[in-house]
Amino acid sequence: MPKNNSSEIASMTNTASHAYAALTAHQQKLGMKHLRDLFADDSGRAASLSLSLEDVLLFDFSKQRLTRETLDLLVELAEASSVPEGIRRMFDGDRINVSEDRSVLHTALRRSSGPFPSARMDVMPEVLATRSRMARFAELLRAGEAPGHEGMAIRDVVNIGIGGSDLGPKMVNQALRSIAHPALSVHYVSNLDGAQLAPLLQTLDPRTTLFIVVSKTFTTQETMLNAETARDWLRANLGEEVDLARHFAAVSSKPERAAMFGIAPERVFPIWDWVGGRYSLWSAVGLSLMIAIGPHAFDELLRGAERMDEHFRTAPLAQNLPVLMGLIGIWNVNFLGAATHAVLPYNESLKYFPSFLQQLEMESNGKSVGIAGGPVRGETCPVVWGELGNNGQHAFFQLLHQGGRLVPCDFIASIRSDYPLPGHQEALLSNCFAQSSALAFGKTENEVRESMEKERVPPEQIAKLLPHRVFAGNQPSSTLLLKSLSPATMGSLIALYEHKVFVEGLIWGINSFDQWGVELGKAVAGRILPAFADPSLASAFDPSTRALLAYCRKQS
Repeated sequence: MPKNNSSEIASMTNTASHAYAALTAHQQKLGMKHLRDLFADDSGRAASLSLSLEDVLLFDFSKQRLTRETLDLLVELAEASSVPEGIRRMFDGDRINVSEDRSVLHTALRRSSGPFPSARMDVMPEVLATRSRMARFAELLRAGEAPGHEGMAIRDVVNIGIGGSDLGPKMVNQALRSIAHPALSVHYVSNLDGAQLAPLLQTLDPRTTLFIVVSKTFTTQETMLNAETARDWLRANLGEEVDLARHFAAVSSKPERAAMFGIAPERVFPIWDWVGGRYSLWSAVGLSLMIAIGPHAFDELLRGAERMDEHFRTAPLAQNLPVLMGLIGIWNVNFLGAATHAVLPYNESLKYFPSFLQQLEMESNGKSVGIAGGPVRGETCPVVWGELGNNGQHAFFQLLHQGGRLVPCDFIASIRSDYPLPGHQEALLSNCFAQSSALAFGKTENEVRESMEKERVPPEQIAKLLPHRVFAGNQPSSTLLLKSLSPATMGSLIALYEHKVFVEGLIWGINSFDQWGVELGKAVAGRILPAFADPSLASAFDPSTRALLAYCRKQS
């Protein structure tokens, strides 16, 4: 079995003080030096502060407020924080999720061959067997050979899940919609609010609808309530004797519970305890995605992620994309004081990517307790947020340019459009590049004055408008430029961020693979729910909760 050496893990947090001190001194020396000056001092900065993964993507971090010396010191911090050892231990299958005593093996889900992580603990036979079952089921659905009621072909698939059982597949489905099956529509339901499920059901034909219930325990409140409503809807429309096995599939570690619900055993796909929800889209949790884009494209997605895994595992720290991304995040949070991080895709198909990263990053690293149980020194995960960049330009970019807050940004764009229209992609990319440039370099008072003088603006108007048209700049950003929005590229992009989060967690000395804060909310909600029906139970809660329950009863 994999080793579980908690003292070895804990020691990772106690060896980096000298590296932190060197970086602190360097930051004080660098001060608020402007990006304009950093570029002026180094004519080769754009080339030296960028890294590519061959023909997949380019990572340009030259607009970050750092120098080559900064990077060298950050790499020293990574070494002092045992990042190489942490990477090795994850790929070796050691139980690095110490609070739950689990290995972290989501990388196994995208491997093309085994054994993995070792011959003595080889999870690949069950991974490959499940992947093969998924592919057979997806092909039958796509070919119309897994019919619904009275032999009618399935035309709509509804994925019922929440969190990682919803965000990952939904995000990639949207990203790769240009290659989706033309006659099969895939929908996603996660919210307890009936305003999501009810309008969708009104558009569906129960005879040709399949529901995929995704819940590791098959007890998740939101998922099970929505699944029960879907089952009731089928019975109400097709009769109590409807063959539910034709209209349901499940992804769960509890097949017996799925069977009790009415789902046929051959349509229950497994998930394992070494797969965290936010890392699960590569597993059977991605069944809805595989149905949408097909097994071959799904396999290309896995190959793209596997390629990034190998890069992360083998590349030297200074040329390692996820490591560099993570180190830049550490620099911005712990040395420049950034409290938030914006993700700005310039591709309509990536509109769910910021939401996906919110869960990936904040559920993984939104912690103030170290892996050994003590408090973490300093800040950890920033608040991750974002929106489609082109839309954001007409909304919150005003704050980025002139709000006075430090907000590091990730600009993400694709060179080739997945929906090419003449002139559109060039205009989109020009906006992306313009915004990152404007945020970095701003516009000085002299530049504003010269511009208005050329426009023949009267002197008194110049004096009045000048303060409003100055842009401080010096806002750090990175640009991820993808060759195209293909399955393989998406796989590499997602794995890049997964590993970046792990690197940051190693340096902060936290466990990136548990989520006890999520569990607390679930537990409290489970205690409150019965109080809606039984007012006497409200006495167990705080005064505010009691008042809210009383108000709801009064108004209902």
